[in-house]
Amino acid sequence: MSDTAMINSPKRIIDLINLKEQGNDPDITISFDIVPVNFAHKTFNFQAYIFLCRYFVTVNNTDFTFRKCYARGCPDNLCPHVSQAVMIANRYLKRDYKRLVDAGITVEEKVFSLEEMMVKYEGVDIEKDAATGGVLTIHDYINIANEGNKVEVLIELENISAVEHFANQKSKQTYLMADFDITTLGNKNQFQRCLSCFQTDNEHKEKHVAIQTANDRLKLLFSEFDAANIVYKANFF
Repeated sequence: MSDTAMINSPKRIIDLINLKEQGNDPDITISFDIVPVNFAHKTFNFQAYIFLCRYFVTVNNTDFTFRKCYARGCPDNLCPHVSQAVMIANRYLKRDYKRLVDAGITVEEKVFSLEEMMVKYEGVDIEKDAATGGVLTIHDYINIANEGNKVEVLIELENISAVEHFANQKSKQTYLMADFDITTLGNKNQFQRCLSCFQTDNEHKEKHVAIQTANDRLKLLFSEFDAANIVYKANFF
């Protein structure tokens, strides 16, 4: 495909794979941001660190960019600990690398570094050894279900207001989050995933795109739930 006018701006990893399957050759570079974010969630406020990967894509001399949130970490108990979030982010990141490589797309495989974060945010209680055990992701539970175990998932979707703090600026964002309550093997577990976000001050232009991106990600996840016979009720933004 040579007509760049026919190429929609990619928003997800699957969009890059689709471009490759359509005969394009996307050139990809990535960069990481670990961003302090103030969240306003229901009746309380808290600070967390968002692990972002920015994808810079060139297709047929046309440049695109999008970002993906791989984890959220807190120095308290309001979400996974920062040290756990690093491992969660890298597990999801490596899974995306494998998807790209399997599709024939070359990308430099870098990972998030806890050490770099400790230098960047000196004084933050990161507790490097806090996460010594295994860290489960949603795909671990899919594998548990594929092994024949019953897995039940309750899904709650919500919009969370936040302020991202970059070097010399602040950015108001609205995060589209999914809360997963998972019951399997006699245990209950809970975690969140950010599915998309948009600039709060530019809601009229960005919200509908963010919702579509989030719902497309949910559709892919639900198809994996169906294939693994996971018990759930589909929920969309």
